[in-house]
Amino acid sequence: MNKEHIIACLIGAAIVLVAVLIVHIVKKIRMKPLPMDEMEGHDFEYYCADILKAHGFLEVEVTKGSGDFGADILAEKDGVTYAVQCKCYDKPIGVKAVQEIYAGRDYYDRMVGVVMTNQYFTQPAVELAQKLNIMLWDRGYVDAMADEDKKYSLR
Repeated sequence: MNKEHIIACLIGAAIVLVAVLIVHIVKKIRMKPLPMDEMEGHDFEYYCADILKAHGFLEVEVTKGSGDFGADILAEKDGVTYAVQCKCYDKPIGVKAVQEIYAGRDYYDRMVGVVMTNQYFTQPAVELAQKLNIMLWDRGYVDAMADEDKKYSLR
């Protein structure tokens, strides 16, 4: 192996290392910790309810913790009724949450079903939500809603 070949290999390895580091940094930035990440499930439900109230939703009601039939929050806005499932997890949200709110929407006789989360959704969850007409409000969307009005406080 000659000197030029060794240098080319070292440069190639350095480029690969820099690319891996950039991908890692981008992932860290994308998932920077947010206050909602530290919440327990029921606190997150009240946090989401506060966000909805601040955005003009009326009759916002957090359902009882267990036996909620798949809906954590019931609300209304502009004559449209909503059932909302809240998921505060440390990993992507799968199809189970979509199935739960689909059932909850029908059980509570609501027009729209929504899953609100501090995470992102798996591709199967996105596909199922599209098929069942369920709205998905992911980490970025919920954080943007909260940022619009800084008056949200942690419970």
